Amino acid sequence: MANDLAKWAKDRGVRYFMISYTDLFGGQRAKLVPVQAIADMAVDGAGFAGFATWLDLTPAHPDLMAVPDPSAAIQLPWKKEVAWVAATATMEGRLVDQAPRNVLKAVINEAAKDGLRVKTGVEPEFFILTADGSQVSDPHDVAEKPCYDQQAIMRRYDVIAEACDYMLEMGWKPYQNDHEDATGQFEMNWEYDDALATADKHSFFKFMMKSIAEKHGFRATFMPKPFKGLTGSGCHVHISVWSLDGRTNAFADRRDELGLSASGRNFLGGIMRHAPAMAAITNPTVNSYKRINAPRTTSGATWAPNTVTWTGNNRTHMVRVPGPGRFELRLPDGAANPYLLQAVIIAAGLDGVRRKADPGRRYDIDMYADGWKVKGAPKLPLNLLDALREFDRDRTLKSMLGAEFSAAYLKLKHQEWNSYASHFSRWETENTLDI
Repeated sequence: MANDLAKWAKDRGVRYFMISYTDLFGGQRAKLVPVQAIADMAVDGAGFAGFATWLDLTPAHPDLMAVPDPSAAIQLPWKKEVAWVAATATMEGRLVDQAPRNVLKAVINEAAKDGLRVKTGVEPEFFILTADGSQVSDPHDVAEKPCYDQQAIMRRYDVIAEACDYMLEMGWKPYQNDHEDATGQFEMNWEYDDALATADKHSFFKFMMKSIAEKHGFRATFMPKPFKGLTGSGCHVHISVWSLDGRTNAFADRRDELGLSASGRNFLGGIMRHAPAMAAITNPTVNSYKRINAPRTTSGATWAPNTVTWTGNNRTHMVRVPGPGRFELRLPDGAANPYLLQAVIIAAGLDGVRRKADPGRRYDIDMYADGWKVKGAPKLPLNLLDALREFDRDRTLKSMLGAEFSAAYLKLKHQEWNSYASHFSRWETENTLDI
């Protein structure tokens, strides 16, 4: 792509740019900039009051300047006169270290020092709800086991096909779409890519799905567990590590039973070692822990882990190795910040490679039926507060993600927990009014 955004826009008929950055809570913040002003913005950035978003800044801080990254510009397929472009957050000429995209780029650069290039693919699940968000949008979507229901996906064909057509147009190489395990729930998949590109696409995908759903009179949500008794929305990540030139899969080893090399096992060892602390980022909301620690759903399985275990091609564990040269992390959920999700995976895995970490015993049992037989494996946090405490104790992970980011994230997330804890719920009234 040409670095001259003005020329790029002229060639494509773009009139406006959405210069966008993502805050610590995953909120997408943007300014709509006419193409006539993009030349200045491309150098100096669009100005934001950082305190007005979820960053650990004060009203007295200078402007946060979002400098557009030309390589990340995407013309909106549904409104071609507008282009979205991910931005680099700066302040007075230096990077804002706590900004999620900056955190990811720093960790990618650190991995490159060890000759590692991480590629990932995400599997975002989401619900399509009525416009007010109170219930699933399809009143006929009521099956006990709705996963892969062909009638249900065709009733939402207009939404799903429109999004898939746009991904095809953008060159993302989407390859399958399905109705998921909960009523009203869907998943869409596209080809894996370098971690930063995947994070940018993931961020744009969430924006796109919400926009398309609104266009059709619905509401798309990536909330981990919007309904009691239904399967929650995960965001599984498939991970592989390559040589810097992208030609050699460093995770692949044909001699290994699972096709996973020694460095691949070490990377996995890092994931296993840091998993309880990672949960604060991969599962970042109060609601996230209603998915991880859920009782059996109406479909018969939660499809979410609660214990730090790994296996071969078995979906009941936190990590599975479905094929040679890669593995799938099933811990993250739909609320995960697209940039911090990638960053924490790389940081944990890179530490594992450097330490030559052992992933520990492989289990091949059905964790839903026989998980009680596993002795000694760490449990995942029961709630957001426990996860934040685990993250705060993990000095290595905090250091790899950056001191400024880690302090800011912990501060704001503790504030969020305290807000939740001080909230009065209907449950309290129903269960303690007559005590």
